[in-house]
Amino acid sequence: MSVELNHTIIHARDKRESAEFLASILGLEVGAEWGPFIPVQTSNSVTLDFATIPAESIAMQHYAFLISDEEFDAAFARIQDLGITYFADPHQKQPGEINRHYGGRGLYFMDPSGHAMEIMTRPYGNEE
Repeated sequence: MSVELNHTIIHARDKRESAEFLASILGLEVGAEWGPFIPVQTSNSVTLDFATIPAESIAMQHYAFLISDEEFDAAFARIQDLGITYFADPHQKQPGEINRHYGGRGLYFMDPSGHAMEIMTRPYGNEE
């Protein structure tokens, strides 16, 4: 069997708010609550299990999503429609811009719990 990431837990101030936020941006479905988790599954079957914990216990994490050009257009439109601040860089020095790394497009934005989210159309190191 090959090694695959199956799921990860994302700590949130409000698991429903964070799951619905990310799902709405990426055009994904929010799954049924299961125990302390609310799942959002990506197209490669990785499940993001959102769990509510005290806000002071949340350590900022970074989650990057490889998406198609069409999905980027749709997600970018949703980000703009919702007035979400986005950046071309992870250090938030280029607000309101997207990057064009490796011939693709990408951007960074924050989720409601303070996690850094990234969407990109080309993986890093892709020389195509």
